[in-house]
Formats: sequence, C-alpha cells, structure tokens
Amino acid sequence: MERRRRMGPTFSIADISDRTGLSYDTIRYYEKIELMPTIRRSKTGQREYDQEDLSRIIFVTKLKRTNMPLKEIERYMTLAANHEYESCYRILKEHQLKIEAHINEMQEALSVMNFKLSHYEDLIEHHSKPRG
Repeated sequence: MERRRRMGPTFSIADISDRTGLSYDTIRYYEKIELMPTIRRSKTGQREYDQEDLSRIIFVTKLKRTNMPLKEIERYMTLAANHEYESCYRILKEHQLKIEAHINEMQEALSVMNFKLSHYEDLIEHHSKPRG
C-alpha cells in the first residue's frame, strides 16, 4: 500500500498503543502484513502516524474484536486500497450478518441464564425462610 502525504497532527507508536490498547508488536505486525500503508518516518527514524492511520487501526481492531479473521481483514484492506467498493461491501455485509447471528445466539443464552438465575433466587429465598 502506498502512502499519501497528509497534514495534521502525527502520533507516535506509543500514542497509537495508548489510544487502541494494542501492543507495539501488534501494531508493527499489522504494518508488516500490510493492513496499513507504509508509515512515514521522522528524521530520527521514528514512526509517524496520522489521523487516517489511527482511524484505520481502530477499524481493524473493531473487526478483529468481532472475530473477523486477520486474513479476511487483510483481504478487505487490499480491496479498499484498490477501490473495489462492491467487494468491500460484500465482505462487511457478510460479517455484519455473522455478528447479528452471534448476538441473537447470545441473547437467547442470556434469556435462559436469566430464567435459571431467577429460579435459583426463588429456591434460595424459599429455603432461607425460617420454618415454623
């Protein structure tokens, strides 16, 4: 991925780590597998990220946290860099449907758990009352 020149604030790898919760190693790995365009370097060789880089890393992190495999994120980023918008849409739409299905499964599990907890609260209350 090629790097475009941007104006505005720049961030160090420490700033990016603080803002995303990612380790330096993870950020460098994302660069290595080209989830990021080539990162500019300062005169001293330090990485300089811009707002677009930060936004991209935050987006990648959100996709990763929703269990999208890194290979699929890589594919998406390549397609996005090549302006293949229909393919990008399809990837995100498919992932959206998976997330929604997972949320529905979790809501069903939570309903069962809430029922069981309510049942146990009733049993505890019934068995803790003094008999007489």
